[in-house]
Amino acid sequence: MAVKKKIINRELSWLSFNERVLQEAIDPNVPLVERFRFLGIFSNNLDEFFKVRVATIKRMIDVEESTGIKNKEKPKKLLNAIQQKVILLQQKFEQTYQDLIAELAEQDIHMIREDHLNEEQSAYVRKFFQDEVLSVVTPVMLHNIKKFPHLIDKSIYLAIKLTSSDNGIEPEYAMIEIPSDEIGRFVVLPPSGSKQYIMLLDNVIRFCLDDIFGIFQYDQFEAYTIKLTRDAELDIDNDLSKSFLEIIDSSVSDRIKGQTVRFVYDSSMPEDLMEYLKEKLQLNEEDNLIPGGRYHNFKDYMNFTNLGGKHMVYNPTPPVPHPLIQPHRSILEVITKKDILLHFPFQKFDHYINLLREAAIDPDVKSVGITLYRVAKNSRVINALISAAMNGKKVTVIIELQARFDEKSNIFWARRLEEAGARVLFGLPGLKVHSKLSLITRKEGKKLERYATVGTGNFHEGTATLYADLTLMTHDPRITDEVQKVFNFFDATYKTFKYKHLLVSPLYMRNRLYNMIDIEIRNARAGKNAYILLKINSLVDRDMIKKLYQANAAGVRIKAIVRGICSLTPGVPGLSENIEVISIVDKFLEHARIFVFCNDHDEKYYISSADWMTRNLDHRIEVACPIFDPEIQKEIRDILEIQMRDNVKARIINESQDNHYREPSDTRKVQSQMELYQYYQKK
Repeated sequence: MAVKKKIINRELSWLSFNERVLQEAIDPNVPLVERFRFLGIFSNNLDEFFKVRVATIKRMIDVEESTGIKNKEKPKKLLNAIQQKVILLQQKFEQTYQDLIAELAEQDIHMIREDHLNEEQSAYVRKFFQDEVLSVVTPVMLHNIKKFPHLIDKSIYLAIKLTSSDNGIEPEYAMIEIPSDEIGRFVVLPPSGSKQYIMLLDNVIRFCLDDIFGIFQYDQFEAYTIKLTRDAELDIDNDLSKSFLEIIDSSVSDRIKGQTVRFVYDSSMPEDLMEYLKEKLQLNEEDNLIPGGRYHNFKDYMNFTNLGGKHMVYNPTPPVPHPLIQPHRSILEVITKKDILLHFPFQKFDHYINLLREAAIDPDVKSVGITLYRVAKNSRVINALISAAMNGKKVTVIIELQARFDEKSNIFWARRLEEAGARVLFGLPGLKVHSKLSLITRKEGKKLERYATVGTGNFHEGTATLYADLTLMTHDPRITDEVQKVFNFFDATYKTFKYKHLLVSPLYMRNRLYNMIDIEIRNARAGKNAYILLKINSLVDRDMIKKLYQANAAGVRIKAIVRGICSLTPGVPGLSENIEVISIVDKFLEHARIFVFCNDHDEKYYISSADWMTRNLDHRIEVACPIFDPEIQKEIRDILEIQMRDNVKARIINESQDNHYREPSDTRKVQSQMELYQYYQKK
């Protein structure tokens, strides 16, 4: 069997993942407001998919057309397949939205349109518009301008057709950007008895179009929502006179001019207005023209208003403290005696912030180093680092300026850190720094002792409440000495170091993973027990997939939890019959990466920042860290076994990409995230 025919296209696999997100919006067992929020997540995901992946495919098409050199990926064919799948998902999305609106109405909460307002509501909406909206609305009369206005891809617009019952007055077109950032997308109207009402800002503006255009002789207004998505790739300027920070800052500013990769529009728009927009925006059928419903920018539904009480949202799962970390006790002292594994959001991210705060004020701490990829808007992590610098510690921050969509935030924090006296480095040319490391050096007697953290997710207290991630805190010199080598590498970028314990990409991780898979293959062929357990976000790299197929052929049993893209095809006789893959989508975003190798019953455990994608293994600085502590090894095994038993939120990944839920094998339902929360409560 040709292996290449059994590697699923990554873009189509990603769309299958986003369909799993949409399934959460459809699932009647998910609280109603959360289902609206999953619609928002689905929409936000799709926006980023077009900005990044579809934009890349369009660039490939441009290269083909300009050079005549054919690409083996067949980008035009792939773009067509993507568009067909997106249209199907959009139809399912629209039906789901209408179903949720109906369910909301059953709870006496009504999403009300502008043409359904009673007299009292009309007066309220008109006043709200005059007081809050009118001053921030900037209509553009399109026939009066020489250059069509530049549309921002994070915004939605009303394309408006103005006509008059007087046939002697020519129709006019206009454009209004909906100011949801300034006002919010959802307007709560006064209740009427037990009934509550929510109105979209779009419809508030529709209702008051006569207030906006009252100076003209038009008496009929039609408004249709449109949304444009642009290429989000940065075109890096190679001007040697600029610093890397200045180059990225300039490139981010230029992103708003990116090529159009998707145009979503209200499918009820009249043909003349649609043709006018296509002409002015220079759109054609290859620009992913996606017909939709009345509303767009559903990412705003990630913050959907809850008017229905506690039963409308998930039960709260406040993070529990780690049993070894106590108030008023030094965390460094605890780590000296024993490694600690933190599992967010089940356990407190505050433990990590408190470790940094302790290091900032401990007079014996000499230095703090950290790698930052994304941080929170009002980052307590950054505040602790600034405190450390102001307290005279040597603070070194490796901050990744090319973290997509976080470039501006990272530039801001880089400047703040430099102002506080921290030493800020910007990684290496051509290599994103994606590892999640921090290193504290402390003078103890006559020796310098090191304390390290190695994680699977960002040092971001915001996402730590939503993303399921692991962080190891350790004093073990086998790990801390090698973490120090990684930081030394940032200082001496052309000097390489050897690592006995850490798996560090781009130079060492791939080959070390191959070696451990080869050991499983040899053991399987020798009749010994051989297995691999994986938990990752994406499994895409072709050579890693071929290696797993090779292991399958030798009889190695492989179980994997892959949240997102999975280009490996499990369960194919003669190719992957020993490989089982599930995907879990639930309340929290599964984000941790775990690798376990049987190793002839001397198991090797790793947690990592790296997925099995070519970019992570060959083009980024990533770290996979061994777990030596037997108790933490058992905890990781417990995590995997609980998730492998999931029969509520686990979908089976297969060749057809149809996202079937795993059927319960017994009478007990296992929803792994809730089981894990109870697991940590008991600890």
